Amino acid sequence: MASIIKADNIQKVSDGSNIIKKCGSTITVGSSGQTVALASGASQTGFGTPSSSVLWCTTAKTSPFTAADKVGYFVNTSGGAVTVTLPSSPTAGDTVAVTDYAGTSETNNIILARNGSKFEGSCTNGALNKKREAVTLVFVDSTQGWVAVSDNNEQKLDISYIAASGGTETTSGDFKIHTFTASSNFVVSSVGNAAGSNKVSYMVIAGGAGGGGDGGGGGGAGGFREGKVSGDPYTASPLVAPDGLPVSAQSYPVTVGAGGIGNNDTSWTNTPAAVFGSASNFSSIPSAGGGGTSRGPGQAGGSGGGNGRCNAGPAGGAGNTPPVSPPQGNAGGTAGPGGGAGGGGASGAVGVAGSGTTGGNGGAGTTTSINGTPTARAGGGGGAGTPASSTRGSGGAGGGGRGAGCSANGSQTAGTANTGSGGGGGPAAGAPFFGGAGGSGIVIIRYKFQN
Repeated sequence: MASIIKADNIQKVSDGSNIIKKCGSTITVGSSGQTVALASGASQTGFGTPSSSVLWCTTAKTSPFTAADKVGYFVNTSGGAVTVTLPSSPTAGDTVAVTDYAGTSETNNIILARNGSKFEGSCTNGALNKKREAVTLVFVDSTQGWVAVSDNNEQKLDISYIAASGGTETTSGDFKIHTFTASSNFVVSSVGNAAGSNKVSYMVIAGGAGGGGDGGGGGGAGGFREGKVSGDPYTASPLVAPDGLPVSAQSYPVTVGAGGIGNNDTSWTNTPAAVFGSASNFSSIPSAGGGGTSRGPGQAGGSGGGNGRCNAGPAGGAGNTPPVSPPQGNAGGTAGPGGGAGGGGASGAVGVAGSGTTGGNGGAGTTTSINGTPTARAGGGGGAGTPASSTRGSGGAGGGGRGAGCSANGSQTAGTANTGSGGGGGPAAGAPFFGGAGGSGIVIIRYKFQN
């Protein structure tokens, strides 16, 4: 049987001072001038700091951190938005307080990340988005989660996101994707705040050029341009710009460039304008059409066309024309000394030079997961072989067309539609001599629309 000690008072032997004293419904631990301490490693519940109170950390936070129960924080967002992650696996009564230290939360929000629990009954994060806002949050239960029990500014605990329409709309997690395969409009009906982001990620690819005729080089790929919003989790290409584009509530024309026609020019100096790919554009981001080609020199463009069989030696058409940073494409390949045409330049690599009578491969395209799936685009067209060789250049990865071999008319192929890839070079014998058409371009816009 367990022992039981019953007493109203417990006193110190040396001086008779109270250690524990009961008076009515009040129990006093210790007496005046004494210190009551818990042993190292021990914990307390039910006394000390009231469940609705916090102890303030007076060193302002300037970078993301995880809050602790019963602690209040001053958060300084003068250098940018700061995320406060609420405690994980909270219990009823856990309390956190947050206040805007520098009066900058209207411009740079204080984001309240729910960390797996609900926030005021919803599976969304909160934010302090007004000047000098402050809030005390108490975890209630799994149904309501963290609930604001006080504020100082009619505070709004939400994050707003971009709402828009246009193109073919799909989603990938919390992100919406608009894919344009033809010219149209991207219409923004409302913009997000800083916490939700008012920027979009983008990919803009122009139309690829047609392949050259009569032993022609491969068509150059259309310009490839990409920008990614900080925090967007998809895997971008090596050509990505450091940030996305801010948007406002308005309509943005989207231009999707057409692919160039296959060249049937039997001269070696002329490249008809129709062979070139057409430019694509979204907002302030233009991409240049692919450089055309013939049986002669390759031409400059987003990526350059490969040289045809009558232009051995000199470099193919220049890429990244006009120049942008990061570069939108690469140069085409030169023709071999035996007349093998050069491959078209691409977003990811220079077109391969012809080797003797063998056509060069088109340059490799570039892979991005902006649409939710890793996809290569903007490959260069393969160069044609000579009349003495049936060995033709392969199209570059990402949709480049294959070059023709010898007199095998019809063996050349077009660049794949909506990849901005170049067409393959046409046959050097066995008229007609048409090269393969270039692939049309594409524009993809992506942004966060929920949490």
